[in-house]
Amino acid sequence: FMSDYKSIIQQQIQSKPMFIYMKGTPGMPMCGFSARAAQVLASTGVEFGSFNILEDMNLFEELKKLNEWPTSPQIYVKGEFVGGCDNICELAESGELAKMLKN
Repeated sequence: FMSDYKSIIQQQIQSKPMFIYMKGTPGMPMCGFSARAAQVLASTGVEFGSFNILEDMNLFEELKKLNEWPTSPQIYVKGEFVGGCDNICELAESGELAKMLKN
């Protein structure tokens, strides 16, 4: 059962250059941190995928264990976990995110 979630997560994070697990959707975020993080991803102009964790809290529980990260949003770039809202904002401001997406 839990291993199913692992494979779902793998498929999701590899489906797009960036992937965000958030409360709500990029068009209708349900929390400020998710909203800000989704805006940062959108500002890159690079396509990103998203998953509304409110629709499946079991998947989110598995994600929390996987990354040892208790909160949302959780963001992946090129299949690598990069952290949450503050992390993605810092990566974007420093220019590091653009570099990661180019490589």
